[in-house]
Amino acid sequence: MPTISVDKAALFDALGQEYTTDEFDELCFEFGIELDEDTSNFDRPIVNGKQEPAQLKIEIPANRYDMLCFEGIALMLNIFRGKTSSPDYRLILPPGGELQTITVHPETSNVRPYVSGAVLRNIKFTQARYESFIALQDKLHQNLARQRTLVSIGTHDLDTIQGPFTYEALPPSDINFMPLNQTRSMNGEELMQHYETDKHLSKYLHIIRDQPRYPVIYDSKRVVCSLPPIINGDHSKITLATRNVFIEITATDRTKVEIVNNILVTMFSQYTEEPFSVEPIKIISPHNHQTRQTPDLAPRKTQTEVPYINKCCGLKLSPEDICIMLKKMSHHASPSAASPDLVDVHIPLTRADVLHQCDIMEDVAVAYGFNNLPKSFPGKSGTIAQPLMINKLGDIVRTEAAMAGWSEVMPLILCSHDENFAWLNRKDDGNTAVKLANPKTAEYQVVRTSLLPGLLKTIRENKHHSVPIRIFEVSDVAFKDTSLERKARNERHFAAAWYGKTSGFEVVHGLLDRVMLMLKSTFITKEEGLQGARVDGYWIEEIEDPTFFPGHAAAIHVRLSGKERVVGAFGILHPTVLEKFEFRYPVSTLEMNLEVFL
Repeated sequence: MPTISVDKAALFDALGQEYTTDEFDELCFEFGIELDEDTSNFDRPIVNGKQEPAQLKIEIPANRYDMLCFEGIALMLNIFRGKTSSPDYRLILPPGGELQTITVHPETSNVRPYVSGAVLRNIKFTQARYESFIALQDKLHQNLARQRTLVSIGTHDLDTIQGPFTYEALPPSDINFMPLNQTRSMNGEELMQHYETDKHLSKYLHIIRDQPRYPVIYDSKRVVCSLPPIINGDHSKITLATRNVFIEITATDRTKVEIVNNILVTMFSQYTEEPFSVEPIKIISPHNHQTRQTPDLAPRKTQTEVPYINKCCGLKLSPEDICIMLKKMSHHASPSAASPDLVDVHIPLTRADVLHQCDIMEDVAVAYGFNNLPKSFPGKSGTIAQPLMINKLGDIVRTEAAMAGWSEVMPLILCSHDENFAWLNRKDDGNTAVKLANPKTAEYQVVRTSLLPGLLKTIRENKHHSVPIRIFEVSDVAFKDTSLERKARNERHFAAAWYGKTSGFEVVHGLLDRVMLMLKSTFITKEEGLQGARVDGYWIEEIEDPTFFPGHAAAIHVRLSGKERVVGAFGILHPTVLEKFEFRYPVSTLEMNLEVFL
Protein backbone atom coordinates (compact mmCIF):
# COMPACT_ATOMS: atom_id res chain seq x y z
CA MET A 1 0.00 0.00 0.00
CA PRO A 2 1.20 3.56 -0.66
CA THR A 3 2.58 5.37 2.38
CA ILE A 4 1.86 9.10 2.62
CA SER A 5 3.87 11.40 4.92
CA VAL A 6 1.98 14.43 6.23
CA ASP A 7 2.89 17.20 8.61
CA LYS A 8 1.48 16.19 12.00
CA ALA A 9 0.74 19.70 13.26
CA ALA A 10 -0.84 20.77 9.96
CA LEU A 11 -3.07 17.68 9.82
CA PHE A 12 -4.28 18.07 13.40
CA ASP A 13 -4.94 21.74 12.67
CA ALA A 14 -7.01 20.75 9.61
CA LEU A 15 -8.89 18.21 11.73
CA GLY A 16 -9.50 20.82 14.44
CA GLN A 17 -8.34 18.50 17.20
CA GLU A 18 -5.15 17.24 18.82
CA TYR A 19 -4.63 13.49 19.11
CA THR A 20 -2.19 11.29 20.92
CA THR A 21 -0.44 8.72 18.78
CA ASP A 22 -2.72 5.96 20.09
CA GLU A 23 -5.87 8.03 19.55
CA PHE A 24 -4.95 8.89 15.96
CA ASP A 25 -3.96 5.27 15.35
CA GLU A 26 -7.45 4.23 16.51
CA LEU A 27 -9.10 6.84 14.24
CA CYS A 28 -7.12 5.54 11.27
CA PHE A 29 -8.10 1.96 12.07
CA GLU A 30 -11.77 2.89 12.30
CA PHE A 31 -11.60 4.55 8.88
CA GLY A 32 -9.73 1.69 7.21
CA ILE A 33 -6.27 3.24 6.91
CA GLU A 34 -3.22 2.55 9.07
CA LEU A 35 -0.81 4.79 10.97
CA ASP A 36 2.59 3.37 10.14
CA GLU A 37 4.80 5.76 12.08
CA ASP A 38 4.72 8.94 14.17
CA THR A 39 8.15 10.56 13.86
CA SER A 40 7.54 12.79 16.89
CA ASN A 41 8.45 9.73 18.96
CA PHE A 42 11.97 9.67 17.45
CA ASP A 43 14.92 12.00 16.97
CA ARG A 44 14.43 14.05 13.81
CA PRO A 45 17.15 15.52 11.61
CA ILE A 46 18.16 19.19 11.73
CA VAL A 47 17.50 20.95 8.40
CA ASN A 48 18.79 24.53 7.89
CA GLY A 49 19.22 24.97 11.60
CA LYS A 50 15.71 23.78 12.43
CA GLN A 51 14.48 20.39 13.49
CA GLU A 52 12.35 18.68 10.85
CA PRO A 53 8.62 18.94 11.74
CA ALA A 54 6.98 15.80 13.10
CA GLN A 55 5.52 13.61 10.36
CA LEU A 56 2.72 11.06 10.35
CA LYS A 57 3.34 8.22 7.91
CA ILE A 58 -0.02 6.76 6.91
CA GLU A 59 -0.63 3.66 4.81
CA ILE A 60 -3.43 4.20 2.31
CA PRO A 61 -5.35 1.41 0.50
CA ALA A 62 -4.09 1.12 -3.07
CA ASN A 63 -7.52 1.93 -4.54
CA ARG A 64 -8.12 5.10 -2.49
CA TYR A 65 -6.53 7.53 -4.96
CA ASP A 66 -8.38 10.40 -3.26
CA MET A 67 -6.22 9.97 -0.14
CA LEU A 68 -2.79 10.09 -1.74
CA CYS A 69 -2.22 13.64 -0.46
CA PHE A 70 -2.60 15.73 2.68
CA GLU A 71 -5.75 17.41 1.33
CA GLY A 72 -7.52 14.11 0.67
CA ILE A 73 -6.67 12.60 4.06
CA ALA A 74 -7.84 15.69 5.95
CA LEU A 75 -11.05 16.00 3.93
CA MET A 76 -12.08 12.35 4.20
CA LEU A 77 -11.35 12.15 7.93
CA ASN A 78 -13.35 15.32 8.56
CA ILE A 79 -16.31 13.93 6.60
CA PHE A 80 -16.02 10.64 8.49
CA ARG A 81 -16.02 12.48 11.84
CA GLY A 82 -19.03 14.56 10.82
CA LYS A 83 -17.07 17.83 10.95
CA THR A 84 -17.92 18.72 7.36
CA SER A 85 -20.05 17.44 4.50
CA SER A 86 -18.92 16.15 1.15
CA PRO A 87 -17.98 19.14 -1.06
CA ASP A 88 -20.24 20.26 -3.87
CA TYR A 89 -17.84 20.43 -6.80
CA ARG A 90 -19.01 22.68 -9.60
CA LEU A 91 -17.89 23.88 -13.02
CA ILE A 92 -17.39 27.58 -13.74
CA LEU A 93 -16.87 29.48 -16.97
CA PRO A 94 -13.63 31.40 -17.62
CA PRO A 95 -13.68 35.21 -17.34
CA GLY A 96 -14.13 35.62 -21.12
CA GLY A 97 -16.73 32.88 -21.31
CA GLU A 98 -14.75 30.86 -23.90
CA LEU A 99 -13.31 27.51 -22.81
CA GLN A 100 -9.73 26.51 -23.47
CA THR A 101 -9.49 23.76 -26.10
CA ILE A 102 -7.11 20.93 -26.94
CA THR A 103 -7.34 19.73 -30.54
CA VAL A 104 -6.11 16.16 -30.90
CA HIS A 105 -4.38 15.12 -34.13
CA PRO A 106 -5.09 11.60 -35.50
CA GLU A 107 -1.37 10.67 -35.42
CA THR A 108 -1.50 10.48 -31.63
CA SER A 109 -3.64 7.32 -31.86
CA ASN A 110 -0.51 5.21 -32.31
CA VAL A 111 1.27 6.65 -29.27
CA ARG A 112 -1.00 7.99 -26.51
CA PRO A 113 -4.52 8.34 -27.95
CA TYR A 114 -6.40 9.95 -25.06
CA VAL A 115 -6.16 13.37 -23.47
CA SER A 116 -8.05 15.20 -20.75
CA GLY A 117 -7.56 18.33 -18.69
CA ALA A 118 -8.92 21.26 -16.70
CA VAL A 119 -8.06 24.72 -15.39
CA LEU A 120 -7.77 25.71 -11.73
CA ARG A 121 -8.51 29.44 -11.81
CA ASN A 122 -7.24 31.88 -9.14
CA ILE A 123 -5.55 29.24 -7.04
CA LYS A 124 -3.33 30.28 -4.14
CA PHE A 125 -0.20 28.22 -3.48
CA THR A 126 1.85 28.14 -0.32
CA GLN A 127 5.07 26.17 -0.05
CA ALA A 128 3.21 23.28 1.62
CA ARG A 129 0.39 23.31 -0.93
CA TYR A 130 2.84 23.46 -3.85
CA GLU A 131 4.82 20.49 -2.51
CA SER A 132 1.61 18.53 -1.93
CA PHE A 133 0.45 19.33 -5.49
CA ILE A 134 3.69 17.93 -6.95
CA ALA A 135 3.70 14.95 -4.57
CA LEU A 136 0.16 13.94 -5.55
CA GLN A 137 1.17 13.88 -9.21
CA ASP A 138 4.14 11.65 -8.35
CA LYS A 139 1.95 9.28 -6.32
CA LEU A 140 -0.62 9.01 -9.12
CA HIS A 141 2.19 8.38 -11.63
CA GLN A 142 3.61 5.58 -9.50
CA ASN A 143 0.33 3.88 -8.61
CA LEU A 144 -2.70 4.33 -10.84
CA ALA A 145 -0.65 5.44 -13.87
CA ARG A 146 1.73 2.47 -13.62
CA GLN A 147 4.97 4.43 -13.90
CA ARG A 148 3.44 6.81 -16.48
CA THR A 149 2.79 4.01 -18.97
CA LEU A 150 -0.99 4.45 -18.67
CA VAL A 151 -1.30 8.11 -17.73
CA SER A 152 1.02 11.12 -17.49
CA ILE A 153 0.21 14.52 -16.01
CA GLY A 154 1.41 17.93 -17.16
CA THR A 155 0.66 21.10 -15.16
CA HIS A 156 1.42 24.59 -16.45
CA ASP A 157 1.17 28.26 -15.54
CA LEU A 158 -1.67 29.30 -17.83
CA ASP A 159 -0.58 32.94 -17.76
CA THR A 160 2.66 32.05 -19.60
CA ILE A 161 0.98 30.21 -22.49
CA GLN A 162 -1.97 30.90 -24.74
CA GLY A 163 -4.68 28.62 -26.10
CA PRO A 164 -6.08 27.03 -28.12
CA PHE A 165 -3.77 24.05 -27.62
CA THR A 166 -2.98 21.16 -29.94
CA TYR A 167 -1.96 17.60 -29.10
CA GLU A 168 0.21 16.22 -31.88
CA ALA A 169 2.60 13.38 -32.67
CA LEU A 170 5.73 14.45 -34.56
CA PRO A 171 9.11 12.95 -35.53
CA PRO A 172 11.62 13.49 -32.68
CA SER A 173 13.83 15.74 -34.80
CA ASP A 174 10.90 18.13 -35.43
CA ILE A 175 10.28 18.78 -31.72
CA ASN A 176 12.49 21.47 -30.18
CA PHE A 177 12.06 23.08 -26.77
CA MET A 178 13.78 23.79 -23.45
CA PRO A 179 12.88 21.04 -20.94
CA LEU A 180 11.96 21.85 -17.36
CA ASN A 181 14.83 23.37 -15.33
CA GLN A 182 17.27 23.22 -18.26
CA THR A 183 19.23 26.06 -19.84
CA ARG A 184 19.25 25.08 -23.51
CA SER A 185 16.80 23.90 -26.13
CA MET A 186 17.02 20.38 -27.54
CA ASN A 187 15.09 18.22 -29.98
CA GLY A 188 13.48 14.91 -29.16
CA GLU A 189 16.54 12.81 -30.01
CA GLU A 190 18.89 15.01 -27.99
CA LEU A 191 16.45 14.96 -25.08
CA MET A 192 16.51 11.15 -24.97
CA GLN A 193 20.31 11.14 -24.89
CA HIS A 194 20.42 13.89 -22.26
CA TYR A 195 18.10 12.10 -19.82
CA GLU A 196 19.28 8.49 -20.28
CA THR A 197 21.59 8.93 -17.25
CA ASP A 198 19.04 10.86 -15.18
CA LYS A 199 18.12 8.76 -12.15
CA HIS A 200 14.55 10.08 -12.09
CA LEU A 201 13.49 10.39 -15.74
CA SER A 202 15.56 7.66 -17.41
CA LYS A 203 13.07 4.97 -16.32
CA TYR A 204 10.33 6.59 -18.43
CA LEU A 205 12.25 7.03 -21.69
CA HIS A 206 11.45 3.53 -22.98
CA ILE A 207 7.73 4.37 -23.13
CA ILE A 208 8.13 6.41 -26.34
CA ARG A 209 11.81 6.16 -27.26
CA ASP A 210 11.37 3.60 -30.05
CA GLN A 211 8.29 5.28 -31.50
CA PRO A 212 8.65 6.99 -34.91
CA ARG A 213 6.62 9.92 -33.53
CA TYR A 214 6.64 11.50 -30.07
CA PRO A 215 3.51 13.02 -28.48
CA VAL A 216 3.75 16.76 -27.85
CA ILE A 217 1.40 19.53 -26.71
CA TYR A 218 1.69 23.02 -28.24
CA ASP A 219 -0.02 26.28 -27.43
CA SER A 220 -1.31 28.64 -30.13
CA LYS A 221 2.16 30.21 -30.56
CA ARG A 222 3.83 26.79 -31.03
CA VAL A 223 5.36 26.90 -27.57
CA VAL A 224 5.91 23.34 -26.34
CA CYS A 225 3.98 22.76 -23.12
CA SER A 226 5.09 19.18 -22.59
CA LEU A 227 6.53 16.05 -24.16
CA PRO A 228 4.41 13.38 -22.43
CA PRO A 229 5.13 11.17 -20.62
CA ILE A 230 8.71 12.44 -20.14
CA ILE A 231 8.88 16.11 -19.15
CA ASN A 232 7.21 19.52 -19.29
CA GLY A 233 8.63 22.59 -20.95
CA ASP A 234 10.50 25.14 -18.85
CA HIS A 235 8.52 28.02 -20.39
CA SER A 236 5.28 27.18 -18.55
CA LYS A 237 6.62 25.81 -15.26
CA ILE A 238 4.59 26.37 -12.12
CA THR A 239 5.89 28.49 -9.23
CA LEU A 240 4.49 29.68 -5.91
CA ALA A 241 3.32 32.81 -7.72
CA THR A 242 1.22 30.85 -10.23
CA ARG A 243 -2.44 31.83 -10.07
CA ASN A 244 -3.98 29.89 -12.93
CA VAL A 245 -3.04 26.25 -13.50
CA PHE A 246 -3.61 24.54 -16.84
CA ILE A 247 -3.74 20.74 -16.46
CA GLU A 248 -3.26 18.40 -19.43
CA ILE A 249 -3.27 14.64 -19.02
CA THR A 250 -2.39 12.15 -21.77
CA ALA A 251 -3.02 8.44 -21.56
CA THR A 252 -3.31 5.06 -23.17
CA ASP A 253 -6.27 4.17 -20.91
CA ARG A 254 -9.54 6.07 -21.40
CA THR A 255 -10.94 5.30 -17.94
CA LYS A 256 -7.82 6.11 -15.93
CA VAL A 257 -7.22 9.44 -17.66
CA GLU A 258 -10.54 10.73 -16.30
CA ILE A 259 -9.92 9.29 -12.83
CA VAL A 260 -6.56 11.07 -12.61
CA ASN A 261 -8.08 14.33 -13.84
CA ASN A 262 -10.92 14.11 -11.32
CA ILE A 263 -8.62 13.35 -8.38
CA LEU A 264 -6.24 16.18 -9.21
CA VAL A 265 -8.89 18.89 -9.60
CA THR A 266 -11.05 17.83 -6.64
CA MET A 267 -8.13 17.74 -4.22
CA PHE A 268 -6.79 21.19 -5.10
CA SER A 269 -9.90 23.10 -6.16
CA GLN A 270 -10.37 23.85 -2.45
CA TYR A 271 -7.54 26.39 -2.79
CA THR A 272 -9.18 28.37 -5.60
CA GLU A 273 -10.78 31.77 -5.04
CA GLU A 274 -14.16 30.06 -5.30
CA PRO A 275 -13.53 26.86 -3.32
CA PHE A 276 -14.28 23.59 -5.08
CA SER A 277 -14.81 25.28 -8.45
CA VAL A 278 -13.17 23.93 -11.61
CA GLU A 279 -12.94 25.48 -15.06
CA PRO A 280 -13.53 22.82 -17.74
CA ILE A 281 -11.78 22.59 -21.09
CA LYS A 282 -12.98 21.21 -24.41
CA ILE A 283 -11.27 18.25 -26.07
CA ILE A 284 -11.69 18.27 -29.87
CA SER A 285 -10.96 14.73 -31.09
CA PRO A 286 -13.40 13.66 -33.83
CA HIS A 287 -11.19 10.92 -35.31
CA ASN A 288 -11.70 8.62 -32.28
CA HIS A 289 -15.06 10.03 -31.11
CA GLN A 290 -13.53 11.54 -27.96
CA THR A 291 -14.73 15.14 -28.45
CA ARG A 292 -16.11 16.23 -25.07
CA GLN A 293 -15.89 18.69 -22.19
CA THR A 294 -13.74 17.65 -19.23
CA PRO A 295 -13.90 17.14 -16.34
CA ASP A 296 -17.40 15.83 -15.70
CA LEU A 297 -18.02 16.57 -12.03
CA ALA A 298 -21.44 14.90 -11.85
CA PRO A 299 -21.63 12.07 -9.29
CA ARG A 300 -22.32 8.53 -10.46
CA LYS A 301 -25.84 7.35 -9.65
CA THR A 302 -26.55 3.83 -8.50
CA GLN A 303 -28.75 1.87 -6.12
CA THR A 304 -27.99 -0.55 -3.33
CA GLU A 305 -30.21 -3.16 -1.70
CA VAL A 306 -31.02 -2.78 1.98
CA PRO A 307 -31.43 -6.56 2.58
CA TYR A 308 -28.05 -7.20 0.93
CA ILE A 309 -26.26 -4.75 3.22
CA ASN A 310 -27.99 -6.05 6.34
CA LYS A 311 -27.33 -9.68 5.42
CA CYS A 312 -23.63 -9.11 4.73
CA CYS A 313 -23.09 -7.04 7.86
CA GLY A 314 -25.42 -8.97 10.16
CA LEU A 315 -27.38 -5.79 10.93
CA LYS A 316 -30.96 -4.55 10.81
CA LEU A 317 -30.48 -1.04 9.51
CA SER A 318 -33.30 0.98 8.01
CA PRO A 319 -32.79 2.81 4.69
CA GLU A 320 -32.48 6.06 6.67
CA ASP A 321 -29.75 4.56 8.88
CA ILE A 322 -27.84 3.38 5.81
CA CYS A 323 -28.04 6.87 4.33
CA ILE A 324 -26.50 8.30 7.52
CA MET A 325 -23.67 5.76 7.35
CA LEU A 326 -22.97 6.48 3.68
CA LYS A 327 -22.85 10.23 4.36
CA LYS A 328 -19.89 9.58 6.67
CA MET A 329 -18.09 7.99 3.70
CA SER A 330 -18.67 11.07 1.46
CA HIS A 331 -21.67 9.64 -0.43
CA HIS A 332 -25.00 11.37 -0.96
CA ALA A 333 -27.78 8.84 -0.31
CA SER A 334 -31.54 8.81 0.12
CA PRO A 335 -34.25 6.13 0.44
CA SER A 336 -35.51 5.16 -2.99
CA ALA A 337 -39.02 6.12 -4.00
CA ALA A 338 -39.18 2.98 -6.15
CA SER A 339 -38.89 0.47 -3.30
CA PRO A 340 -38.44 0.46 0.48
CA ASP A 341 -35.65 -2.11 -0.02
CA LEU A 342 -33.53 0.23 -2.17
CA VAL A 343 -31.33 3.21 -1.43
CA ASP A 344 -30.37 5.73 -4.12
CA VAL A 345 -26.67 6.52 -3.88
CA HIS A 346 -24.75 9.35 -5.56
CA ILE A 347 -21.07 8.36 -5.63
CA PRO A 348 -18.74 11.39 -5.65
CA LEU A 349 -16.10 11.50 -8.36
CA THR A 350 -13.41 11.24 -5.67
CA ARG A 351 -14.51 7.65 -4.98
CA ALA A 352 -13.28 5.86 -8.11
CA ASP A 353 -12.80 2.78 -5.92
CA VAL A 354 -16.59 2.18 -5.67
CA LEU A 355 -17.43 -0.24 -8.47
CA HIS A 356 -20.17 -2.50 -7.07
CA GLN A 357 -22.73 -2.55 -4.30
CA CYS A 358 -20.30 -4.70 -2.28
CA ASP A 359 -18.10 -1.58 -2.08
CA ILE A 360 -21.08 0.39 -0.78
CA MET A 361 -21.75 -2.37 1.73
CA GLU A 362 -18.11 -2.11 2.89
CA ASP A 363 -18.49 1.64 3.35
CA VAL A 364 -21.57 1.04 5.53
CA ALA A 365 -19.58 -1.45 7.61
CA VAL A 366 -16.70 1.01 8.02
CA ALA A 367 -19.06 3.84 9.03
CA TYR A 368 -20.90 1.55 11.47
CA GLY A 369 -17.58 0.38 12.89
CA PHE A 370 -16.05 -3.01 12.25
CA ASN A 371 -15.60 -3.51 15.99
CA ASN A 372 -19.32 -2.85 16.47
CA LEU A 373 -20.51 -5.47 13.98
CA PRO A 374 -22.18 -8.47 15.65
CA LYS A 375 -20.05 -11.56 15.81
CA SER A 376 -21.68 -14.58 14.22
CA PHE A 377 -20.82 -17.97 12.80
CA PRO A 378 -19.48 -17.69 9.22
CA GLY A 379 -22.46 -19.68 7.93
CA LYS A 380 -24.50 -16.51 8.39
CA SER A 381 -22.50 -14.76 5.66
CA GLY A 382 -24.53 -13.30 2.81
CA THR A 383 -21.86 -14.14 0.26
CA ILE A 384 -21.59 -17.61 -1.28
CA ALA A 385 -18.70 -18.20 -3.63
CA GLN A 386 -19.03 -20.15 -6.83
CA PRO A 387 -16.52 -20.73 -9.62
CA LEU A 388 -16.71 -18.97 -12.95
CA MET A 389 -18.04 -21.30 -15.62
CA ILE A 390 -14.75 -21.27 -17.53
CA ASN A 391 -12.86 -22.24 -14.36
CA LYS A 392 -15.33 -25.00 -13.62
CA LEU A 393 -14.95 -26.35 -17.15
CA GLY A 394 -11.17 -26.16 -16.84
CA ASP A 395 -11.25 -28.14 -13.58
CA ILE A 396 -13.36 -30.85 -15.23
CA VAL A 397 -10.88 -31.15 -18.11
CA ARG A 398 -7.98 -31.27 -15.63
CA THR A 399 -9.61 -34.08 -13.70
CA GLU A 400 -10.23 -36.15 -16.82
CA ALA A 401 -6.69 -35.67 -18.14
CA ALA A 402 -5.19 -36.57 -14.77
CA MET A 403 -7.38 -39.68 -14.48
CA ALA A 404 -6.12 -40.70 -17.91
CA GLY A 405 -2.57 -40.79 -16.54
CA TRP A 406 -1.29 -37.39 -17.64
CA SER A 407 0.62 -35.02 -15.30
CA GLU A 408 -0.35 -31.38 -15.03
CA VAL A 409 2.30 -28.66 -15.33
CA MET A 410 2.08 -24.90 -14.82
CA PRO A 411 4.76 -23.05 -16.79
CA LEU A 412 4.98 -19.26 -16.96
CA ILE A 413 2.65 -17.26 -19.21
CA LEU A 414 5.58 -15.22 -20.60
CA CYS A 415 8.03 -16.63 -23.12
CA SER A 416 10.53 -15.43 -25.68
CA HIS A 417 9.43 -14.27 -29.12
CA ASP A 418 11.34 -17.10 -30.84
CA GLU A 419 9.83 -19.78 -28.59
CA ASN A 420 6.34 -18.55 -29.42
CA PHE A 421 6.88 -18.22 -33.16
CA ALA A 422 10.15 -19.18 -34.90
CA TRP A 423 10.82 -22.34 -32.89
CA LEU A 424 7.31 -23.58 -33.77
CA ASN A 425 7.78 -22.63 -37.45
CA ARG A 426 5.17 -19.90 -37.08
CA LYS A 427 5.32 -16.34 -38.39
CA ASP A 428 4.48 -13.26 -36.37
CA ASP A 429 2.08 -11.01 -38.29
CA GLY A 430 2.46 -8.27 -35.66
CA ASN A 431 -1.23 -8.40 -34.76
CA THR A 432 -1.33 -11.55 -32.66
CA ALA A 433 0.99 -11.50 -29.65
CA VAL A 434 1.03 -9.01 -26.79
CA LYS A 435 4.63 -7.86 -26.48
CA LEU A 436 6.35 -6.44 -23.42
CA ALA A 437 7.46 -2.86 -24.04
CA ASN A 438 10.61 -3.16 -21.93
CA PRO A 439 11.49 -6.84 -21.28
CA LYS A 440 14.23 -7.40 -18.72
CA THR A 441 15.45 -10.62 -20.37
CA ALA A 442 15.14 -12.24 -23.79
CA GLU A 443 13.36 -15.15 -22.11
CA TYR A 444 10.27 -13.07 -21.30
CA GLN A 445 9.37 -10.95 -24.33
CA VAL A 446 5.76 -11.82 -25.21
CA VAL A 447 2.60 -13.18 -23.63
CA ARG A 448 2.17 -16.65 -25.08
CA THR A 449 -0.39 -17.24 -27.81
CA SER A 450 -0.06 -21.01 -27.42
CA LEU A 451 0.47 -23.39 -24.52
CA LEU A 452 2.96 -25.47 -26.53
CA PRO A 453 6.16 -23.49 -25.73
CA GLY A 454 5.65 -23.99 -22.00
CA LEU A 455 4.95 -27.71 -22.37
CA LEU A 456 7.96 -28.26 -24.64
CA LYS A 457 10.29 -26.32 -22.32
CA THR A 458 9.04 -28.40 -19.39
CA ILE A 459 9.87 -31.61 -21.26
CA ARG A 460 13.28 -30.22 -22.26
CA GLU A 461 14.19 -29.55 -18.63
CA ASN A 462 13.02 -33.04 -17.58
CA LYS A 463 14.54 -35.18 -20.35
CA HIS A 464 16.57 -37.12 -17.78
CA HIS A 465 13.36 -38.72 -16.50
CA SER A 466 12.17 -42.00 -17.93
CA VAL A 467 10.04 -41.92 -21.06
CA PRO A 468 7.29 -41.63 -22.04
CA ILE A 469 6.58 -38.22 -20.53
CA ARG A 470 2.90 -37.24 -20.67
CA ILE A 471 2.04 -33.72 -19.52
CA PHE A 472 -0.87 -31.30 -19.96
CA GLU A 473 -1.90 -27.76 -19.04
CA VAL A 474 -5.20 -25.89 -18.79
CA SER A 475 -4.53 -22.18 -18.74
CA ASP A 476 -4.85 -18.85 -20.52
CA VAL A 477 -3.20 -17.53 -23.64
CA ALA A 478 -3.50 -13.92 -24.79
CA PHE A 479 -4.17 -12.26 -28.13
CA LYS A 480 -4.27 -8.69 -29.35
CA ASP A 481 -7.82 -7.48 -29.93
CA THR A 482 -8.20 -3.89 -31.08
CA SER A 483 -11.99 -4.06 -30.71
CA LEU A 484 -11.63 -4.03 -26.90
CA GLU A 485 -10.65 -1.04 -24.76
CA ARG A 486 -7.73 -2.94 -23.22
CA LYS A 487 -6.66 -4.02 -26.76
CA ALA A 488 -6.17 -7.65 -25.70
CA ARG A 489 -8.15 -10.68 -24.59
CA ASN A 490 -7.51 -13.94 -22.76
CA GLU A 491 -8.54 -17.34 -24.06
CA ARG A 492 -8.63 -20.57 -22.02
CA HIS A 493 -6.84 -23.45 -23.76
CA PHE A 494 -6.17 -27.12 -23.05
CA ALA A 495 -2.91 -28.60 -24.33
CA ALA A 496 -1.06 -31.89 -23.92
CA ALA A 497 2.30 -33.24 -25.07
CA TRP A 498 3.68 -36.81 -25.35
CA TYR A 499 7.44 -37.44 -25.45
CA GLY A 500 8.67 -40.97 -26.00
CA LYS A 501 10.51 -43.44 -28.23
CA THR A 502 7.40 -43.72 -30.41
CA SER A 503 5.42 -40.81 -31.77
CA GLY A 504 2.49 -41.31 -29.40
CA PHE A 505 0.11 -39.86 -31.99
CA GLU A 506 -2.53 -42.44 -31.21
CA VAL A 507 -2.21 -41.73 -27.47
CA VAL A 508 -2.79 -38.02 -27.96
CA HIS A 509 -5.72 -38.85 -30.25
CA GLY A 510 -7.15 -41.03 -27.51
CA LEU A 511 -6.85 -38.20 -24.97
CA LEU A 512 -8.71 -35.93 -27.37
CA ASP A 513 -11.50 -38.50 -27.72
CA ARG A 514 -11.76 -38.84 -23.95
CA VAL A 515 -11.94 -35.07 -23.36
CA MET A 516 -14.52 -34.60 -26.13
CA LEU A 517 -16.60 -37.46 -24.72
CA MET A 518 -16.55 -35.79 -21.34
CA LEU A 519 -17.63 -32.54 -23.03
CA LYS A 520 -20.57 -34.48 -24.51
CA SER A 521 -19.39 -33.90 -28.04
CA THR A 522 -19.74 -37.06 -30.11
CA PHE A 523 -17.38 -38.07 -32.91
CA ILE A 524 -18.99 -37.64 -36.34
CA THR A 525 -17.93 -40.21 -38.90
CA LYS A 526 -17.76 -39.60 -42.63
CA GLU A 527 -20.80 -41.79 -43.18
CA GLU A 528 -22.87 -39.72 -40.75
CA GLY A 529 -21.84 -36.58 -42.60
CA LEU A 530 -22.93 -38.05 -45.92
CA GLN A 531 -26.44 -38.57 -44.63
CA GLY A 532 -26.99 -34.80 -44.81
CA ALA A 533 -27.99 -34.44 -41.15
CA ARG A 534 -26.08 -31.61 -39.46
CA VAL A 535 -25.43 -33.44 -36.21
CA ASP A 536 -23.67 -31.67 -33.34
CA GLY A 537 -20.29 -33.19 -32.56
CA TYR A 538 -16.68 -33.11 -33.68
CA TRP A 539 -14.52 -34.53 -36.43
CA ILE A 540 -10.91 -34.21 -37.59
CA GLU A 541 -9.47 -33.22 -40.95
CA GLU A 542 -5.88 -33.45 -42.15
CA ILE A 543 -4.05 -30.11 -42.32
CA GLU A 544 -0.70 -28.81 -43.49
CA ASP A 545 0.77 -26.91 -40.55
CA PRO A 546 4.51 -26.07 -40.47
CA THR A 547 4.57 -26.85 -36.74
CA PHE A 548 3.80 -30.51 -37.47
CA PHE A 549 5.32 -33.24 -39.61
CA PRO A 550 3.72 -33.24 -43.09
CA GLY A 551 0.78 -35.61 -43.30
CA HIS A 552 0.75 -36.20 -39.55
CA ALA A 553 -1.48 -33.39 -38.27
CA ALA A 554 -5.21 -32.80 -38.03
CA ALA A 555 -7.51 -29.89 -37.24
CA ILE A 556 -10.29 -30.40 -34.69
CA HIS A 557 -13.66 -29.29 -36.07
CA VAL A 558 -16.67 -28.84 -33.78
CA ARG A 559 -20.32 -28.24 -34.58
CA LEU A 560 -22.33 -26.82 -31.67
CA SER A 561 -25.93 -25.70 -32.09
CA GLY A 562 -25.44 -26.00 -35.83
CA LYS A 563 -22.39 -23.70 -35.92
CA GLU A 564 -19.09 -25.09 -37.15
CA ARG A 565 -15.64 -23.89 -36.11
CA VAL A 566 -12.06 -25.11 -35.78
CA VAL A 567 -11.12 -25.29 -32.10
CA GLY A 568 -7.62 -26.73 -32.23
CA ALA A 569 -5.11 -29.09 -33.78
CA PHE A 570 -2.95 -32.08 -32.90
CA GLY A 571 -0.15 -33.97 -34.55
CA ILE A 572 3.51 -35.03 -34.53
CA LEU A 573 5.93 -32.11 -34.25
CA HIS A 574 8.18 -31.27 -37.19
CA PRO A 575 11.86 -32.34 -36.86
CA THR A 576 13.01 -28.69 -36.93
CA VAL A 577 10.82 -27.99 -33.91
CA LEU A 578 12.33 -30.96 -32.12
CA GLU A 579 15.80 -29.67 -32.93
CA LYS A 580 15.07 -26.21 -31.52
CA PHE A 581 13.88 -27.66 -28.22
CA GLU A 582 16.75 -30.23 -28.15
CA PHE A 583 14.60 -33.39 -28.23
CA ARG A 584 16.00 -36.83 -29.08
CA TYR A 585 12.64 -38.55 -29.44
CA PRO A 586 9.44 -37.60 -31.29
CA VAL A 587 6.77 -35.46 -29.64
CA SER A 588 3.04 -35.37 -30.31
CA THR A 589 0.97 -32.44 -29.08
CA LEU A 590 -2.65 -31.40 -28.79
CA GLU A 591 -4.04 -27.91 -28.21
CA MET A 592 -7.63 -26.70 -28.27
CA ASN A 593 -9.77 -23.75 -27.19
CA LEU A 594 -12.14 -24.60 -24.31
CA GLU A 595 -14.23 -21.43 -24.36
CA VAL A 596 -16.33 -22.58 -27.33
CA PHE A 597 -17.89 -25.25 -25.09
CA LEU A 598 -19.39 -22.80 -22.60
